[in-house]
Amino acid sequence: MSIFKKIMISFLLITAVFAGAVFLFLQHPTFGKAPVGKRLERIKKSPHYKKDMFDNINYTPQLAEDASMPKVMFRFLFGKNKFAKPAQKFNLNKTNLRNLDPNEDIYVWMGHSSYFIQIEGKKILVDPVFSGNASPVSFTTKAFEGSDLYSTDDIPDLDYLIITHDHWDHLDYKTVKKLNPKVKTVITGLGTGEHLEYWKYDPKKIIELDWGESFNLGNGFKVYAETARHFSGRTMKRNQAIWASFVFETPQRKIYLGGDSGFDDHFEKIGKKHGGFDLAILELGQYNKDWRYIHMMPEEFLVAAKNLKADHIIPVHNSKFELALHGWKEPLEKISILNEKENLRLITPKIGEKVNWNDDGKVYEKWWESYE
Repeated sequence: MSIFKKIMISFLLITAVFAGAVFLFLQHPTFGKAPVGKRLERIKKSPHYKKDMFDNINYTPQLAEDASMPKVMFRFLFGKNKFAKPAQKFNLNKTNLRNLDPNEDIYVWMGHSSYFIQIEGKKILVDPVFSGNASPVSFTTKAFEGSDLYSTDDIPDLDYLIITHDHWDHLDYKTVKKLNPKVKTVITGLGTGEHLEYWKYDPKKIIELDWGESFNLGNGFKVYAETARHFSGRTMKRNQAIWASFVFETPQRKIYLGGDSGFDDHFEKIGKKHGGFDLAILELGQYNKDWRYIHMMPEEFLVAAKNLKADHIIPVHNSKFELALHGWKEPLEKISILNEKENLRLITPKIGEKVNWNDDGKVYEKWWESYE
């Protein structure tokens, strides 16, 4: 046998072994499951499902027209921001969620897009990621030191677990699996329920909504699924489940839960439809001009808040994971400066801090300035 043939056989064997390893890796439950059966039949009837995938209402390239994948990859590999991660471990205190006065309305941020809300007696947890990383492997996309304050043991029984979409930094397999016994009802976008059922959630406690749909939760509580400008997917096959923002309506208040979204006219439409909001929780972070259609830039954040007619706004999607090229505290620095002109009620709590968003006299310190 010639040397060339031996090299080719060796190459093919290595390729086959690698392909087999990747295939086996992708079979792990953490990747979830694509919709099938009646769920897939319902998805195919959605006006937002086109050419075998969900799509945004307006044209939304994942990379802007003036960007290219090679350039983006080059910047990620060789253009790292030296301030992308905090130089010091965060020294933060967590609120005891299991010992709250049931009559108080509070918000607690858990870093990035994970947060807890207690409102009018209901306990809600949104997009919890407590496993220490936001990726399918534990050694990448690790939480900043000191930012991962909460574990599933700290979470009380929940009336509602809300999952805005199935990206790794919003839907965490380990966290959601452990929370299952504590969750009465899950609210999520159409298609994401397939992952949850695969992870042993009872289908009877999963509410899946398409954009524009709503569900009456009883006793004056209602949830609406509204548009977001983003995408979804836990594997190479994207957009099999819809990404959404949610409006949580109580007998007395309306809260907007923004999920991930680039800026568009949907904020104004949602604001008009619901007549404004007592509180809007919007993403601010992991942005870049190269993917500006799927993540808001700081300059757009306050415009979105005004379009939503929000009385109070809280920025999330920052201060826990490095998913972009900007400095870790740049989002909070920029929005604080931009808001000096707008003077909106911008709430910027520490991770773990208990927030009464109705207390307009409360001054929130610029906690990020204490860290490099």
